[in-house]
Amino acid sequence: QVQLVESGGGLVQAGGSLRLSCAASRSISSLNRMSWYRQAPGKQRELVAVITSDGRTNYVDSVKGRFTISSDNAKNAVYLQMNSLKPEDTAVYYCNAQWSGLYYWGKGTLVTVSS
Repeated sequence: QVQLVESGGGLVQAGGSLRLSCAASRSISSLNRMSWYRQAPGKQRELVAVITSDGRTNYVDSVKGRFTISSDNAKNAVYLQMNSLKPEDTAVYYCNAQWSGLYYWGKGTLVTVSS
């Protein structure tokens, strides 16, 4: 089992920045990969960024150059630094962990970007 708790969401103006955090209940170095997803109102959940256990990262095209995913093994945490935010980034952001063939989700944190 893996419990995930997100934090750091909020209301920000377009062009601003936010840093999301995801705290995991077990060592993230034991997890295959960790990801951030988001779901905007009326839309499907989409993968935003991934970081694997060996540190490789990948991003959806719409956030490349603006968002950065990182991890801190000592704190069992994963972060999503979001810069140059746009109104279309407004969504609930979810942390996801893949471990032993299963996927685990946090409850999400809301990010609202005003124009």
